[in-house]
Amino acid sequence: MQIVIPAKNESRFLPDLLTSLTRQDYPLIRSTKVFVADAASTDDTVALALSFRPTLDIHILPGGMPSVGRNRGARAGNAQFTLFLDADVELQDPTLIRRALEAAQRRKFHCVTVDIQCKDGRPSDRWLYRGNNRMQRLSQWFLPFGTGMFLLFQSARFHELGGFSEDALFAEDYLLTKQVSPLRFAVLNGEVWTSNRRFQRTGRLRMVTLFFWTLLNSNNRRHFQRDHGYWRPAAAKAANS
Repeated sequence: MQIVIPAKNESRFLPDLLTSLTRQDYPLIRSTKVFVADAASTDDTVALALSFRPTLDIHILPGGMPSVGRNRGARAGNAQFTLFLDADVELQDPTLIRRALEAAQRRKFHCVTVDIQCKDGRPSDRWLYRGNNRMQRLSQWFLPFGTGMFLLFQSARFHELGGFSEDALFAEDYLLTKQVSPLRFAVLNGEVWTSNRRFQRTGRLRMVTLFFWTLLNSNNRRHFQRDHGYWRPAAAKAANS
């Protein structure tokens, strides 16, 4: 297995993720290559990542948009499985990676994901993620989708699908995972913890609207080639409206 983490100015969150990796009970975690695809960070992201070299096999790669960073990381190694993680998640369950790998190997899954829980923010943030989890579990039987927060891919199948679309400016993880056969996709019992910064940046109502609008535009390629204002802070969007 290899791990890929796209990052840009993640000094606040990345150490928590890397610390949680060191606590995993997967026996090969210390020798697992961890590729941090850095998109020209101007903070201490790279230095903080390298500070974990005594306990993790950290490698820094040039990144870009999340699709670019993830693809570069996936190509940098040749492991049988590639685990994609967002920089602002934590793996509170120390068995999560081991169990995901065992399930993928035993049942020949092409992609395994997990539930998402919000560790901070408003109660509404936690409820919104719970709603996402329910939709993800229901849809796995006919149109699987997963988020880049935790995606364990069989590397060969990932490359066959062409990886993450680098012309997609929005929901590139959804665009990729919906191509996986429902028979080869699984939502593992378990969860990762994430921040509520997506809701702070984009706005809660806007995020919910984008979620359902994306479901309706699953086969509309142009929908994914627009960023829909996702990367602009909510305050900036309000000032320009």
